[in-house]
Amino acid sequence: MNRYLVIENLALRQQLAIVKQHGNRPKIRTRDRILWVFLCRLWKDWKSALIIVQPETVIHWHRKGFKLFWKAKSRKRRVGRPSIDSDIRKLIESMARANPLWRAPRIHGEFMKLGIEVHERTVSKIIKKFRTGKPPSQTWRTFMKNQMFNTFAIDFFKVPTVTPRKIPGKILMVKD
Repeated sequence: MNRYLVIENLALRQQLAIVKQHGNRPKIRTRDRILWVFLCRLWKDWKSALIIVQPETVIHWHRKGFKLFWKAKSRKRRVGRPSIDSDIRKLIESMARANPLWRAPRIHGEFMKLGIEVHERTVSKIIKKFRTGKPPSQTWRTFMKNQMFNTFAIDFFKVPTVTPRKIPGKILMVKD
C-alpha cells in the first residue's frame, strides 16, 4: 500500500473525528495542531486533504512552534552568581550586628580567613538590607553640650550687604 495514501487517510480521519466531537464549530486542540505540523513536513500534498482549516493556518502553527522551540532552547539557564546558603547569610548578619563599625570589606576578609568563598558585593548587599542609615555618631545636641564650656558665642548667620559680598559670622572661643 502506498505510504502517502495511508497518511492521507490518517489526515481525513483525524479531521472527521474533530468534526464529530465538536459539531459545527470544531475546537482544534494542541495535539491536532502538532499532527498537522508533522504531516506537512512528511507529505508533499498535505494541502489537498485539509478541510477544517486553511493551509496558511497550519503554516502559522508551524512557525509558532518553531519560535517556541528556539525561545526555550536559547533561554538562559541561570543568571548571575549562585545563591549562598542561609547559614552563611545568617553568619554575615550576626557579624554585622555584633560589630556595627565593620563594613563589607572587613567581613569579607574575615570570611576569606575562614576559607569561606563569598563575594564582597554579596556581603554588602546582605548588610544593606537590615542596616538603616549611618553608623552611630553624636547628634547636634550632644555636640553642643560637649562644647558648651569651651564656646563663648557663636554667630551662625551671614549678613548680606548692598553689594553681592557677604560678611561671614564669627565664632568666639574662650578656653579655660
